[in-house]
Amino acid sequence: MTDGQSREAGDQHNHGSGTFVGRVMGDVTINYGASASQPARQEAPAARALAGNQRLAEAADQLAQAVGAQWRREEERQRVHDPFPLPIRWHLAPEALTDHWANIRRGPAGVTFGPLALTGHLDQVVDVYQQIPSGRLVVLGRVGSGKTVLTLRFVLDLLDTGTNTDLVPVIFSLGSWNPTTTSLRDWLTDQLLRDHPGLAAPGPTGSSLAAALVEAGRILPVLDGFDEIADRLRCAALEALNATRMPLLLTSRPDEYATAVAAADVLTAAAGIELDDLTRTDLADYLPRTTRKTATGSGTTTMWDPVLARLCKHPSGLAEANLTAVLSTPLMVVLARTIYSDTPGRDPAELLDTHQFATAQDLEDHLLRGFASAVYQHPPLDQRSSHRGYRSWDPDLVQHWLGYLAWHLNRLGTKDLAWWQLGNTISRTTRMLVGGLVFGLAAALANALANGLLIGFVLARTHLGWDGAVGLAFPFRGGGRAWLVYGLVSGLAGGLVAGLALGLRFGLRSDGGEPSRIQLHIRGRARQALEQLADGVFFGWGAWLVIGLASGLAGVLASQLIDWRVLGPVDVMWALLWTWFPAGLIAGLVFGIAFALQTPTDIKIAVSPSELLTANRKTAGFQSFAGWLAFGLAFGYLGGLANAFAGGFVWGVVVRLSMDAWGRWLILSRVWLPVTGRLPWALIAFIDDAHRRGILRQAGAVYQFRHARLQNHFVHRYETRGHQHPPPPPAHESQGQGQPSHRH
Repeated sequence: MTDGQSREAGDQHNHGSGTFVGRVMGDVTINYGASASQPARQEAPAARALAGNQRLAEAADQLAQAVGAQWRREEERQRVHDPFPLPIRWHLAPEALTDHWANIRRGPAGVTFGPLALTGHLDQVVDVYQQIPSGRLVVLGRVGSGKTVLTLRFVLDLLDTGTNTDLVPVIFSLGSWNPTTTSLRDWLTDQLLRDHPGLAAPGPTGSSLAAALVEAGRILPVLDGFDEIADRLRCAALEALNATRMPLLLTSRPDEYATAVAAADVLTAAAGIELDDLTRTDLADYLPRTTRKTATGSGTTTMWDPVLARLCKHPSGLAEANLTAVLSTPLMVVLARTIYSDTPGRDPAELLDTHQFATAQDLEDHLLRGFASAVYQHPPLDQRSSHRGYRSWDPDLVQHWLGYLAWHLNRLGTKDLAWWQLGNTISRTTRMLVGGLVFGLAAALANALANGLLIGFVLARTHLGWDGAVGLAFPFRGGGRAWLVYGLVSGLAGGLVAGLALGLRFGLRSDGGEPSRIQLHIRGRARQALEQLADGVFFGWGAWLVIGLASGLAGVLASQLIDWRVLGPVDVMWALLWTWFPAGLIAGLVFGIAFALQTPTDIKIAVSPSELLTANRKTAGFQSFAGWLAFGLAFGYLGGLANAFAGGFVWGVVVRLSMDAWGRWLILSRVWLPVTGRLPWALIAFIDDAHRRGILRQAGAVYQFRHARLQNHFVHRYETRGHQHPPPPPAHESQGQGQPSHRH
């Protein structure tokens, strides 16, 4: 289906005005006038529209390259083609779950249309889709039936064909969509911005490139996991999908989709297919080719041949029937292949032992349990040829850490493992206590030493002269003692107020904030930069004055306990006007410049979780430096290079850490969760390693468990053990060399 078929109304001639609307790349239009008196007026808009169209085309091309590169790498990690893809076939979905064929085929009223021939296998998925005039397809399949592999192959094959240049297929995990609060287009835009931050650049109409691509119909949403939407939201999701003519591919488990259809409606104009089970013939073709051949007197055999022979000879036996049922889905076949074909010393004949595995459920549980243990017995594939040591992990701790990650995702109701959300399932009270302790102590000590003593010196010199200022060093001389107390107490008070406020904000915020990025570039975005500059000035000045008021009030009360004649309210107000007011302007101006320098990153490369973390760390470093400079200039204005260095450094870092995703990640995920034993200290190394081993898969800027069934297994294991983590291993995560099994 072409983009034009999905938006027929946009191509109508405007006979009344003598003009026509030529659609180039979706809904972006160029108007050509029929009157000779109009060219001068229309030349500039037409040129701008053409430039906008070209920019959208370039963005779409770069997005297609990024999407293709990402999913090709993921397909390699999942070893889909090793030795060849498992056969995934399908048949037409039940008629009750699909729309009328006349609607699917976009037929005119009064004409009868029969069904399309949509049966096929994995290599034909794009051909089947392109037969559907509406461009809407529902793919149904039970747990582990291969829906995710099909969507991956659909995206890559569609990109490789190059026959539908208007549409860029992008996989979206539906579990995070709340259709009652976020429209489909807004949600698609948000997901694109998360995974491809370069699309935050302004588009032709002023909105982001991501929004422009969605509105122009340049994105083909591949919506994976309709069944992962909360039960109460599925009807609303169907209604939202039916409110648009957008072409799409939707996957779901059959029962959940059927329930939603019964309560709401079918997906308008959508055809449907349902995935078939694997057969014994499929198993006989695939499993022997995943392991080594063994020489026998009559030729060669493999470890799987005796097992497969029993399945064929005794199909109705209890053990044989159970194993056949379990291995009827690609997920379980992949698990069995990993545990037995890829691991030395394992014999799949044990799968037919009814004493160990009395039911099919017992077999599935065994395969799920054994998968993680099997993949951690040797290094990841991309490290097996390396001469460097690889990190090994304690098996019990691995199970516990993966269990916590799965439990965390279940609590959030998502399957997207985002590093900036890891602290979200820590209790609010704990977040407040940890944040308040860290920020309160850091800010109080810094402010007391750098800011408190400084202001005490300034005020003492002003009111008592140099002798009074020297009294700060010898506080028992004259009035200097009161000024010293004022400086210290006001510094502590201001720091505590600011630090505890930051800690309170840190704890009360239920989400982790979105990662931010910095590029030192404002060309072509002067208006946006000026707005951000104003925001920064307002923030910096306002925060500085609040801290100053708290410091002054506490200082007055404390110093009057020492000597009420020395310092009065008028003195404090004068000091605040003389010091905090202009210092706040300096801090605000520097913050404003830092805010104005925030622009989107390049779109050319899809952002991985680790790349996004690195980018956000650099952003945090830049903004911490800006904060250091802002507060340092303010402290320097108040009195001296040493105070500027100390106060600026600590305040810049403290404020920065409390404000965004990276600070939350650093304090909660990199410190608190490892301290409490829920995650390892080498967290990023562990998560990246789990991805390389096939436990996790990458989906843009987040990770996901390879399959929802695997995630549920780890959740169950974690909860049944009462969240108790095992004792630490005798030695810390070590370096070693493992010998993997090879079939060659």
